[in-house]
Amino acid sequence: MQAAIRPTPGRNVVVVGTQWGDEGKGKIVDWMTDHAQGVVRFQGGHNAGHTLVIAGRKTALQLIPSGVMREGVACYIGNGVVVDPAHMLGEIERIEALGIDVRSRLFLSEACPLILPFHVELDRAREGRRESSGSGKIGTTGKGIGPAYEDKVARRALRVQDLKHPARFEAKLRELVELHNTELAYLGGTAMDWQPMLDGAMKAAEQLRPLMADVGYRLHQAHAAGQNLLFEGAQGTLLDIDHGTYPYVTSSNCVAGNAAAGSGVGPGMLHYILGITKAYTTRVGGGPFPTELDIESAGGVGHHLSTVGQERGTVTGRARRCGWLDAAALKRSIIINGVSGLCITKLDVLDGLPEINICTGYRLGDRLLDILPMDPDEIAACVPVYETLPGWSDTTAGLTNWEQLPAQAKRYLERMQVLIGAPIDMVSTGPDRVHTILLRHPFRA
Repeated sequence: MQAAIRPTPGRNVVVVGTQWGDEGKGKIVDWMTDHAQGVVRFQGGHNAGHTLVIAGRKTALQLIPSGVMREGVACYIGNGVVVDPAHMLGEIERIEALGIDVRSRLFLSEACPLILPFHVELDRAREGRRESSGSGKIGTTGKGIGPAYEDKVARRALRVQDLKHPARFEAKLRELVELHNTELAYLGGTAMDWQPMLDGAMKAAEQLRPLMADVGYRLHQAHAAGQNLLFEGAQGTLLDIDHGTYPYVTSSNCVAGNAAAGSGVGPGMLHYILGITKAYTTRVGGGPFPTELDIESAGGVGHHLSTVGQERGTVTGRARRCGWLDAAALKRSIIINGVSGLCITKLDVLDGLPEINICTGYRLGDRLLDILPMDPDEIAACVPVYETLPGWSDTTAGLTNWEQLPAQAKRYLERMQVLIGAPIDMVSTGPDRVHTILLRHPFRA
């Protein structure tokens, strides 16, 4: 029997952060959407912030996939994402106010767990309790992400699909409010009323219903029809719930492997893994950070990175902690994600530094380590071992060709890829789409 002729399947790329988040994933996803017909968010919630700069105009996204800024690109929110209905609708309206069509090309998985007001109150009350008890703040964004994922794992979460069934939604909501009010009382919080939550959810349901979709099947169909898909991760590998600096981590799996589970497709559909790596290292919130520098003292390298890099969180506005590039930590990220190639961002922030350090490993007691340990106490005790390279005085800002880079900047990047164990395929030299040096295109590799 003659086989049916089918279209050539599309090529798919996963974009993940390889550090503690804030690596510049949003810009790179936006840049690559000229070769993609769909962009997929597969984990996290509106605790993630992606800042895009297009023709000088800055736009901050938290939940909507970064492909929304490219006309005609479909945007999918997979089942691995937790969704606050009020925030999602507010973000849609904010983007629509820019004259951008959103609703006709946004598809929301019915299996997404919902973030509701009691999740937010629990998140904040728990962080307050940790701080007052002296146990140390995790550094959550207070958006209710963690408690929402807890309900998911406990098999009691309200999901997007429940919004289609008001009676079912009300019954489950009343049980959840009663349960979580018990913990709020223990934490010294105020009991919450389920009725306003129900009213708000049913009002949001009217606008969300047209967006609901079987995202996994739609992605399968798009791929089979020859479309290229871009899977967009949030946060960073070192914040992964399993592989990060636990417990100073986020509440979801941020690694490339979760692109399959968090969107409803098979791992065979993931063809290339692009790891986004800042040319130095930053972190927001608590947790160990071996290469951290002082960002307060004027004239110091830490202060330079913080001010020149404009290092403040997209979601929280908090100052990011800054430090030298940590190749030993990146080595673990490369292994966990199976990175095909790297994109180095914010190279221009290093312009003008006389010397640049790269952490190649750590001293831990009498041991010498070449990879980040798993235990947070051991990480905190690590003393970084540095290799020093000469800096450069010429600017790299806005360059678009490898040959334009100063010789010492090339040397820094070449040494970086040797230490990390992955090739550099792209270099970002500024915030705008066009500020990009391409060495190998992920959709053509």
